[in-house]
Amino acid sequence: MSKLEHWDPEDHSFWERTGNKVASRNLLISIPNLLLGFSVWIYWGMVAKYIQELHFSSENGELFNFTFMNDGEHYDSLGYRALLFTLPAVAGLAGATLRIPNSFMIAICGGRNVKFMTTLLLMLPALGAGIALQDHTTPFYVFIVLAALSGVGGGAFSSSMSNISFFYPKRMQGLALGLNAGIGNLGVSLMQFLIPFVITFPLFGSLGGDGFVVGTGADVSTMYIANAGLVWVPILIFVCILAYLMMHNMPFHICGSTPVAVAKFLWLTILGYFGAAVGIFLLIIPWGGFPVLIKTFLIVVIAVVLTLLAMRFLTPKETKENLKGQFAIFKEKHNWVMTYLYVMTFGSFIGYANAFPKLIDDVFGVVAVGENAGQPTGLSSAGFIWIGAGVGALLRPVGGWLSDKVGGARVTHWDTIIMIGATIGAGWFVSLAMQSENPKQYFIPFLLLFILLFATTGLGNGSTFRMIGVIFDRDMRGPVLGWTGAIAAYGAFLIPKIFATQIKAGTPQYALYGFAGYYLSCLIVNWWFYARKNAEITC
Repeated sequence: MSKLEHWDPEDHSFWERTGNKVASRNLLISIPNLLLGFSVWIYWGMVAKYIQELHFSSENGELFNFTFMNDGEHYDSLGYRALLFTLPAVAGLAGATLRIPNSFMIAICGGRNVKFMTTLLLMLPALGAGIALQDHTTPFYVFIVLAALSGVGGGAFSSSMSNISFFYPKRMQGLALGLNAGIGNLGVSLMQFLIPFVITFPLFGSLGGDGFVVGTGADVSTMYIANAGLVWVPILIFVCILAYLMMHNMPFHICGSTPVAVAKFLWLTILGYFGAAVGIFLLIIPWGGFPVLIKTFLIVVIAVVLTLLAMRFLTPKETKENLKGQFAIFKEKHNWVMTYLYVMTFGSFIGYANAFPKLIDDVFGVVAVGENAGQPTGLSSAGFIWIGAGVGALLRPVGGWLSDKVGGARVTHWDTIIMIGATIGAGWFVSLAMQSENPKQYFIPFLLLFILLFATTGLGNGSTFRMIGVIFDRDMRGPVLGWTGAIAAYGAFLIPKIFATQIKAGTPQYALYGFAGYYLSCLIVNWWFYARKNAEITC
């Protein structure tokens, strides 16, 4: 049976007799599903990196020569680099917006049903990208659509975390949620490690296309960039089947039969895509002289509000009543406080992971000043890209475990202090690189600081989610986990867009300094509500 008949993890005898085994089984299947969701959602940063490499390095002339949003004219070097940040930004915007309906899906559709369907839908952007990347004349709007479709993988996080929170007792929330999210987040690092390898040979034979020649002279090689999408398809099929056959729905979630639950899932997903589509449309159309940074944040607000309104008024009566009960979290002050703090941790992790591959190439891979401006430095970043996200993902369960021992607010406090220092330091080395005719000399100290920054996002992810698990009761915990994860996921949109703006202006270090200022505000908020003596809540 896919639906459990009874569930009470706080009952010690039930937990020892039955609960632990069932919970572990669902967690073990949830993790690879979530890992693949992150891989397909965030691979657009890597795809953009390699499209850019083909465009500037092919001995056959420029490939993927987009004129989209430029009135039919070719982009200059900085303009093209900024344009390609649109792909990870669109994926980030769609994934974050889809987290909003996913925040409330589990109680309506059932955990097993949601995990099965999200993994099934991920096959569309994976297969689609594998086909589109075989042809360098594929229009840019096709990649925008595929990037939007991959947002299903981003949305899956909120429903997955909400689902796992129901399986474990409060005393184990930090570790369980940390394992699910931490190893799930590891999908970003796995993707960044795997894609540079699989694009070097014809993994799928003729199904992967002929590949593209890249480089000149003795450095000529063939890049099978289509494998960046195709490699995930067979893995998704296997894990999708596991979710359908071996996961469970909770007895207190009224989701109906599997076809009914799937129909409700698809409708809520469509509503999420409505908000995402409006946001993407606003992103790609010109706003005249309107400030880009304000435009970026307005798009987030519009996407969120439209999605919530659609869910509130465009769902069947039964679903609407269920949502109305879950929407009670918006009246809770600490829901908003924890959302602000979680944006700092997970929002930074996913945003930096989304922007990191291209950021390295744009700052350290090309000379910005002097007589050699615009020339490549020869830096090969493929061997380094995956490290930061890998460290952050692996430390997430450590943050949860440590918070179980000494308190989430305390861990968050000290973690944020280190985060501020690492961000300012990374910004300083970016500044030096942008003013140097040899930017490669600053890459290693920048990389080490950015790995430290990723580490702090991972620890903070675990500590803040543990705080939520303690602050809220069972009925609110799931929706709050989902909601905070949804809003934080907009980091995958905001950070690439902010970097794109500053890359075009030649001042990417300003983005990092701005992020450090936000982290300082989070330090104050966490201290006031949770970490100081006689704080309102001890967690």
